[in-house]
Amino acid sequence: MPDFRELSTLLRSRMPLIAIETVEEAKAMRLLDRAARELDAQCFCWTVADGLAHTNFRYGSARPTGLFAMVEQVDGPDREANDHRQAIPDTQTLQSALHFIDKRAGRGLYVLFDPHPFLEDPVVARLLREIVLDHPVAERTIVLVAPRMDLPAELARHAVRMSLAIPDLPRVREILRDEIALQKQASGQPVRGEPEVMTSLLHQVVGLPEEDVRRLIRNAVRDDGLITAGDLERIARYKQDMLGGSALEVEMSALGPQDIGGLARLKRWLELRRPVFTGERSVPGLPAPKGALLLGVQGAGKSMAARVTAGSWRVPLLRLDFAGLYDKFTGETERKLREALRAAEAMAPAVLWIDEIEKGLSTGDSESDGGISRRLLGSLLTWMAERKSRVFLVATANDISALPPELMRKGRFDEIFFVDLPAPDVRQDILRIHLARRGLAPEAFDLAAIAAATEGFSGAELEQLVVAALYETLAGEATLSNEHLLREAAATRPLAQVMGEKIEALRAWAAERCVPAD
Repeated sequence: MPDFRELSTLLRSRMPLIAIETVEEAKAMRLLDRAARELDAQCFCWTVADGLAHTNFRYGSARPTGLFAMVEQVDGPDREANDHRQAIPDTQTLQSALHFIDKRAGRGLYVLFDPHPFLEDPVVARLLREIVLDHPVAERTIVLVAPRMDLPAELARHAVRMSLAIPDLPRVREILRDEIALQKQASGQPVRGEPEVMTSLLHQVVGLPEEDVRRLIRNAVRDDGLITAGDLERIARYKQDMLGGSALEVEMSALGPQDIGGLARLKRWLELRRPVFTGERSVPGLPAPKGALLLGVQGAGKSMAARVTAGSWRVPLLRLDFAGLYDKFTGETERKLREALRAAEAMAPAVLWIDEIEKGLSTGDSESDGGISRRLLGSLLTWMAERKSRVFLVATANDISALPPELMRKGRFDEIFFVDLPAPDVRQDILRIHLARRGLAPEAFDLAAIAAATEGFSGAELEQLVVAALYETLAGEATLSNEHLLREAAATRPLAQVMGEKIEALRAWAAERCVPAD
């Protein structure tokens, strides 16, 4: 067990102060209890609720209770039958517990759970220092256990930090096999699920503490004997709750390649990279895909492509809105971006979507915003260059001239695609999708004629064409027909006509600089 080996090494190295950052108190307690037994040392634990207690006091036959009973979940058979907990009176406060340890306690381990709110107290800090400085003589080792700890400088110089190991992918697979076997034994029925969903579930829980991994997998397996996309969404929501007030919006997209018309080249590009990104395949020397920049006409399907990417890869879609980052206090905007990017890495594997990225990042030398945009760009570029986690960045943009040159450099994204207005055959596919989505039979319409009448329409405009025609049928209580759609097409002025010059300039720029998405 790597955790126990590390802890044992620290104790045998006579480290006076060990800080363990973890949410797995039970696991930490089991390790410390085992270490105390192997070193033949007394073990005391303190919590603000119970005060100080001698957890391996050898007298009588009572059994441990509460937090201290958790050590028996793994090591129960190896514990001496007469070990039990003995409370130390008048040690409810950390200060009084440290007084007892400093003046009256002997050699042993003294485990303090959640001491971080009290470490700024000068009396507490001084008592800890006295115990630590006396360690060469008294051999009293202080172990601090908390989810997060910022040690004062005068204590940090004496401390060594330790983090409990997070289960890797093979260990997560082992936990899944155990839970599937238990469920089959209990219900007599095998657990079912698509292989792709199973793989996505494994990768979604990698990076979580083992207790959380087991609980989430058990919940997925025992819910209905099926592992489904709903289980993936539940895990994504749990991870989002763990992150707190992040600027990310999290969703599990149900869209697939069949839900978007055209973009054949982009779809194939994504499909080739899916197995490597999701972990289904591992090729030595082949890095996981990093991301794609989608440039194009407004309404042509860039945002939909981001949702389709996350949906087809069965990973969470994380939307980052730059507008939600801005703060009036100096440095807060950049801090929020860094926190959002750290949150995205904690949600990995995931697709991070930044819509209309050019609106949040400045390209000029203007300091009208105090240089915030430039600093945001710097933070984002640094993260893009250094990240190791499997976060696939999909950035969309409409205005080429506003994009920072640094962002366009080769290597920032795996590829830069241009999403153009749909061709006639693609317009037929888009119309077919939107008609079927509304319960209408596409074969009942002359899609070729409608596609011919909608030259220059974007995907979004084609959808609104169907919606507007449906509203027209409500007035006359008629059934939607070709005539309704053709009439609406004739009455619509698409963006390609209203903003023709800008769109033509955009298409001309992209012709030699981007890969066509279709």
